Amino acid sequence: MKLLNEKELYQLVNNISMEFFNKPFIDEVTFNNRLRTTGGRYLPAKRTIELNPRYFMESDKSEFIGIIKHELCHYHLHIEGKGYKHRDPEFRLLLKQTGSPRHCSPLPSNQREKKHHYMCEKCSHIYRRIRRVDVKKYRCGICSGRLKKVN
Repeated sequence: MKLLNEKELYQLVNNISMEFFNKPFIDEVTFNNRLRTTGGRYLPAKRTIELNPRYFMESDKSEFIGIIKHELCHYHLHIEGKGYKHRDPEFRLLLKQTGSPRHCSPLPSNQREKKHHYMCEKCSHIYRRIRRVDVKKYRCGICSGRLKKVN
């Protein structure tokens, strides 16, 4: 899938803004390759929306549109002088009204594989970890039983 140019990206964001918010998007939107763990961000000082291009390339279209709607919630509330931060009730209400996601799902390319598996000897609970765990030092969080490495 080919990345959109700035004009096409602006047109997409403006169309979504008109459809879900009934307000035009009049400022700047760009792709930012440096974004790693987030789908996008709104910069209030510049009134700019930056989007992660990997979400456009790797995820489905609805995920990317959800990210745009989330950032537009920040944008429109900031312009209106209302609470535009995640903890503000106006922001949470607008997210619900527009069907925007609160968080985006992680990219498959960013997810690390959980290679190490441990099992409690007492209750048989399985723990999957990215890093190794010292079984002499740590115990089961449920029953305080000993852990053993399972492959």
